[in-house]
Amino acid sequence: MRRISICRPRGRFAFLGQRAARRGSNEKLALVLDIDETTLSNYAEMDKAGFAYDAKTFNAWVESAQAPAIPGTLQIFNEAKRLGVRVFFLTGRGEAERAATEQNLRAQGFDGWRQMILRKPGTTPLALEFKSAERVRLVAKGYKVILNVGDQWSDLGGTPEAEYSVKYPDPYYFLK
Repeated sequence: MRRISICRPRGRFAFLGQRAARRGSNEKLALVLDIDETTLSNYAEMDKAGFAYDAKTFNAWVESAQAPAIPGTLQIFNEAKRLGVRVFFLTGRGEAERAATEQNLRAQGFDGWRQMILRKPGTTPLALEFKSAERVRLVAKGYKVILNVGDQWSDLGGTPEAEYSVKYPDPYYFLK
């Protein structure tokens, strides 16, 4: 997996701009973003819960649609849209949380994405298996995943991989 630093020594969003400029005539470029601790911050809820996970409490937080945006991700999102790169959210959140998640994203300035992919009811694969399989589907639809951003290695690993992947630090939890 090729990785890039969160730091941008050659200018902000240099990779996105350079890659979009080299786009082939029929090439559909894609940015894949994780949601929790990548696009939206759940820090307030985690702090309130003493950094202990309780599914019922966390699901109520998700349904409240109050998570703030992570500013750097919003900037990447807007730059990708400006460059004509299609944006996909790929999250471990369940399908039942779609309406609240869409409401939260839009309230935080994330609007105009191509698709939000959530786990279907009754599926229990590991995050790595789920996210990798969904990227296979995107590629099968003709998309070239040029940038993938997440806070877990499971957001980025497996095949197919993005041309570049960015791993945000997450000291709160680890998923497989």
